[in-house]
Amino acid sequence: MTSPLNRLDRRRFLRGTGVALALPWLECARPNLTFGSETVSNPKRLACFYFPDGVPMPLVEDPAHQDWSWFPHGGGSEFTFTQCMTPFESLREDLSVLSGFSHPKSRSVHGHSNADQFLTAADTGSNGPYENNISLDQIVAEHVGNQTRYSSLVMSTDGGTGTPRGTHTLSFNRNGRPIPAENRPKRIFDMLFVKSDNNAAQRLALSQSALDDLLADAKALRKTLSANDQSSLDEYLDSVREAEIKVEKAKHWLNTPLPTVDADHLNLNVTPDEPRQYLQTMFELIYLAFRTDSTRVATYQIGRENGVGISDHLARAVGFNLSHALSHETKNPGGWKNFGIYCHFLNEEFARFLTRLKETAEPAGTGSMLDNTMLLYGSASSAFHLSRNYPLVLAGGKNMGLQHGKYLNFAGANPQGGAWDGGREPWQQEISHEDRPLSNLFVTMLQQLDVQTEQFADSDGKVNELVA
Repeated sequence: MTSPLNRLDRRRFLRGTGVALALPWLECARPNLTFGSETVSNPKRLACFYFPDGVPMPLVEDPAHQDWSWFPHGGGSEFTFTQCMTPFESLREDLSVLSGFSHPKSRSVHGHSNADQFLTAADTGSNGPYENNISLDQIVAEHVGNQTRYSSLVMSTDGGTGTPRGTHTLSFNRNGRPIPAENRPKRIFDMLFVKSDNNAAQRLALSQSALDDLLADAKALRKTLSANDQSSLDEYLDSVREAEIKVEKAKHWLNTPLPTVDADHLNLNVTPDEPRQYLQTMFELIYLAFRTDSTRVATYQIGRENGVGISDHLARAVGFNLSHALSHETKNPGGWKNFGIYCHFLNEEFARFLTRLKETAEPAGTGSMLDNTMLLYGSASSAFHLSRNYPLVLAGGKNMGLQHGKYLNFAGANPQGGAWDGGREPWQQEISHEDRPLSNLFVTMLQQLDVQTEQFADSDGKVNELVA
């Protein structure tokens, strides 16, 4: 008996998702594939998202706590979302909300400087020499990146790399160097789906030749250098070897046709000055990249910290001027509500993306795309500039063994919070509760993504409550 999908026109089959795609692979639709003849192996994907400026955390005695606290009320499977979090209500069985996690080396860092270490757990500090580590996504990219055209997709609203302690990217390579993020939808779309000129093979050959010459010169130069200079050169050559790998991979995919995508519904020239449409477009591009198996790893930094950059305009989607200012104005009448409305907007767009994945059947696999995609959404700040008790949502990944429908509260009944009154900021105050290492979550995620590891940075265990 042949699969019913074989009788469907592929474009018609996918049009029900709101987009018409011609996928490069769809094993379950191959004419010669019969039920029971092969074991379906689902892809395993990872996407990580970061939003800046923390979240509303009015104290328990504050009347705003009931409606506008970001973290739910209750715990375990018995919890209720606040108005801030209602977009997740229809997805509560597909996600878990986490509190009481942070990176130990950054708990006393000002919130303006903490995004750099969100996926790395590095001691990037507040000032002085700067050093970072490989990010969670790039470890996964090293594991599965050879199976897709692009090892990972790195995106942000502000684009580029930003500055040390003011990053515009979540992704860092094995040497701790930032990987530039793309923020222009048309550039991302063209990279994924539009064929470049016919000189690609010639350019790759020239690149390979240039790299060969560079490595030969470096080998000769190395013999004349001091030990310190040799170390610096070796670090540089690691980057050259990364480029070699990319060139070799590009050659492999050179003659593989790009997926065909109907993008009539997308405004690829949209900018953050149209915030809601911009976010929806960026999420849609990740969806299309995953749907066509162009990559299985993606990061998107929704905004940078410190209120610097065009991402600070995103609050205009809900009638406010600048996003960062909302976190400063919670002491004003209606301040918690205003900040909560903005967070509701971000949650709404992330929930829309999750729903898109949930409503799309997995190509050449079982379950939905959401079942085969693990998604981390959160920030490295909670209360005002406080680098503790990160607000986190882990979603999807049911086919990877994740169990959801919970609020895992490890922060206690009354975590730090409250409006800033102009005195000492929360990050300067004594630590009132010892968080768990966020790297424990990363180890759990990596293992469910089939990366064999027992350690990430300063982890001291796993989050067993999330897995079967």
